[in-house]
Amino acid sequence: MFEGFETTDIETSGAVIRVVRGGDGPPLLLLHGNPLTHVSWHKVAPALAERFTVVATDLRGYGDSSKPPGGDNHENYSFRAMAQDQVEVMARFGFERFFVAGHDRGARVGHRLALDHPDKVSRLALLDIMPTYQLLSDIPKGWAQESYHWFFMAQPYDFPEHFLCFDLDTYIRRKLDKKGVGLGPFTEEAMAEYVRCCTPENIHAVCEDYRATLGIDFDMDEADFKAGRKIDCPVLVIWGENSHVGRHSDPPAAWAPWAGDVIYRPLPSGHYPAEECPEQVLAVFEEFFPAGSLP
Repeated sequence: MFEGFETTDIETSGAVIRVVRGGDGPPLLLLHGNPLTHVSWHKVAPALAERFTVVATDLRGYGDSSKPPGGDNHENYSFRAMAQDQVEVMARFGFERFFVAGHDRGARVGHRLALDHPDKVSRLALLDIMPTYQLLSDIPKGWAQESYHWFFMAQPYDFPEHFLCFDLDTYIRRKLDKKGVGLGPFTEEAMAEYVRCCTPENIHAVCEDYRATLGIDFDMDEADFKAGRKIDCPVLVIWGENSHVGRHSDPPAAWAPWAGDVIYRPLPSGHYPAEECPEQVLAVFEEFFPAGSLP
């Protein structure tokens, strides 16, 4: 799925991160969501590699990256910790400034990366999320019904792990089977990878991720929001018209307080635009990320 890309593991200060890298040009970091891996970019990464040096990683706790202990406050699965991994990965390749595109959890990592390391991120694309602070401060009923896992997986150890690990194959397939879309957009090869990587260790790490989100991550975002901190770089906000974000939220209103230079692009997809409408994702990426010069 990533022909011509090289695969490596990079040890950061907090984890070992699986990385695929390919292409040539300005560096573009791709960050996946839950319950996925870097494979979620396989329909767009080869084309992007014709214009960029593409770096796609498995977030800590996901895919073939390591699953470190969560810590007393789940801080090892905070978006801050995950963002630090990505800074260190890019530094290992010699990239001190780069483009970032993130989907779902990866977009939340990208948001925190841009806030914590504004000198590193020159442009940021966020796919199908609402800002954590706004979302959890005013939860739409429809969104809550479709995003039940946020609150179930955030329950104390090991309540959610016990039930989710009872039948992992059923869990991963049902999790990816989104309303009005189904499993059709996922290739057999991609689905096989998602099933392979859905292990008890991964489930525990994902639960730690969501526990951190409702705790330390929310607290950080709340403090930044009340302090008026904004993303300095240009931002592209993409959402699926048939996703839980598109049906139940107002992305422009939610993101306006976080960034001053924002482009908004709804796409004809559900929650997984890079796998449901890769051509449209490529088109908006090519408009937003300039090729031919360093960020």
